[in-house]
Amino acid sequence: IEALEQRTEGWVVGLQLAALSMQGQQDTHQFIRSFTGSHHFVLDYLIEEVLNHQPSHIQDFLLKTSILDQMCGPLCDAILQDASHSGATTLESIRQANLFLIPLDNERRWYRYHHLFGDLLRKRLGQSTQLEVNMLHNRASAWYEANGFELEAFQHAIASNDIERAERLIESQGTPLYLRGIVKPILQWLESLPHHILDAHPLLWIAYASTLLLAGQHTSVEQKLNEAENALHNAGLDDTVQDTLGRIASMRATLAVIQNDVEAMISQSNDALARLHPENLPSRIAAYWTLGYAYQLQGHHRLARKAYEDVLQLSESGEKSFYFIVATISLGQLQELDNQLLQASESYLSAIELSGEPSHPIASEAFLGLARINYQWNDLESAQEYGQQCHELLQRMENTDTTASYKVFLAYLHMSKSEFTSASDVLDEAEAFVRQNNFMFRMPDIAEAQVRVLIHRDHLTPAMELAEAHNLSISQTRIHLAQQNASRALQILDPFIQKAKERELQNECLQGLVLKAIIYQALNQQDIALEVLDASLALAKRGEFIRIFVDEGIFMKELLTEAVNQKIFPNYSQKLLMAFEDHSSAEASLASQSLIDPLSERELEVLRLVAEGLSNREVSKRLFVALDTVKGHNRNIYQKLQVKRRTEAVARARELGLI
Repeated sequence: IEALEQRTEGWVVGLQLAALSMQGQQDTHQFIRSFTGSHHFVLDYLIEEVLNHQPSHIQDFLLKTSILDQMCGPLCDAILQDASHSGATTLESIRQANLFLIPLDNERRWYRYHHLFGDLLRKRLGQSTQLEVNMLHNRASAWYEANGFELEAFQHAIASNDIERAERLIESQGTPLYLRGIVKPILQWLESLPHHILDAHPLLWIAYASTLLLAGQHTSVEQKLNEAENALHNAGLDDTVQDTLGRIASMRATLAVIQNDVEAMISQSNDALARLHPENLPSRIAAYWTLGYAYQLQGHHRLARKAYEDVLQLSESGEKSFYFIVATISLGQLQELDNQLLQASESYLSAIELSGEPSHPIASEAFLGLARINYQWNDLESAQEYGQQCHELLQRMENTDTTASYKVFLAYLHMSKSEFTSASDVLDEAEAFVRQNNFMFRMPDIAEAQVRVLIHRDHLTPAMELAEAHNLSISQTRIHLAQQNASRALQILDPFIQKAKERELQNECLQGLVLKAIIYQALNQQDIALEVLDASLALAKRGEFIRIFVDEGIFMKELLTEAVNQKIFPNYSQKLLMAFEDHSSAEASLASQSLIDPLSERELEVLRLVAEGLSNREVSKRLFVALDTVKGHNRNIYQKLQVKRRTEAVARARELGLI
């Protein structure tokens, strides 16, 4: 009954007619779903009792405006083109006559028909010639376009089978409709077109490829671009064809971003810029952006920044739309990589504001950037909130590599809360996602986080295999440190830092220096450790980094305490020490990881029982292991904690926050 009431919108007679129509129906649920004004009881009633009783000009008005999902006076005037009857006046008279007209706003400017009544009118209009119906849709499309309703203008253009008009509306005068978030209706229409229609309009093949890419269906993009090239095969090489070929190259450059093919990004972008007409700003902007992204991946931050600034400059001459937002996000990512977290935060917030309300899905990258930054600022609550906003936007996209990046962020958030099982689970999800969708260029980021989990679990052999497979210098350094092989750790880390300095990769340099300070502190070479810490604090201070230090645990805390004593960035060092106190639980979870040789999960279990006062024999019974096994664990614990007896081990463990 509730479903029927919704379908009839509370119309009592409609409910009665539905009950009559349901007689003899076996599948009543299907009947309710399909109940329309074309059911014969409803049809007969509405025609005989409502429509036929209206004056001819009202009947004409009702039928012709039935093509509209919503209507206002000026729109009806454009449809009817009848100077003798005002659309607004006619709507008001229909409303007063209770002819199934429902107001959509308090000003009673916009209306729609009752669903069942609208169904009847459209069925009746269907008795007219297709030419007449197409003409009405064309008039509606023209009015919507003139009044800035782009989606509605496009929808009525395709309803009128006006291919040229629909193509022009997709292309727009500035940024194409699909770059303004109107993807699904365009893709559905293009999928419905026969091959020969698309061949006659090569730009539609390109639009097809673009909408597929934006919908996350990137495996079919190249085939559509090939079709576009084939359609141009015998078209000569005038400026229009060259511009179209430039658009194809620009699309291939964008596709190369998904495939992480840097060489293709650069070659296709340059080809596009050489062919594209100077006034084709959307495609030129896209080509400059992909060029900048390629330079960013190569670590050429100055070249990348120049390309992104070209995007912003070109976008300023038109409207600030899709690629302006993308370039703003990209600049934020560069600033983040250059340790300029305050500036990056401003860029991300600006991109979110530009993306509108509700945010365009592309803003997911900006929300994720803010999540990472707030994590580094140790504002874990804000980090989680921004991450959730990123996640919600990602639900509106089919497949994007940002999903993997979000899961990596989530894993670090879990680790900061000692939730290593949850971190491992979400990283497994991330790996499965990138393998399924061929986003393998995201695997190094996933592997780096997986190594942190494996080190915590004392699974050093698989950790090293993973780090070496992805050539992760920082991760390999951590593993050698855990294996008490400091000399080998420095052999890997020093060239990494030197290369980062030469290429001006500020964040990589900071990561390396922080870890190098930890190595020397663990080796009790505090003078060198403080010297390296001084350099890392100088790099980190302008970005107000916190977590990059806190996540390193007890050795960093000891080192920062001495830094405060020696007046090395005293205010900043004190702020970092306070963060250790504020997040002691996170410190406890990571303290074991920060030891040169971390305690295994079983060793931690033994240590907790020892702290409870259990004897070795009682521990062996509790854990169902041999007494010699417990003694062996104790020897390992003493060695790793650098103590000689049980009481010292318990005291040291409590100091480290392990128990």
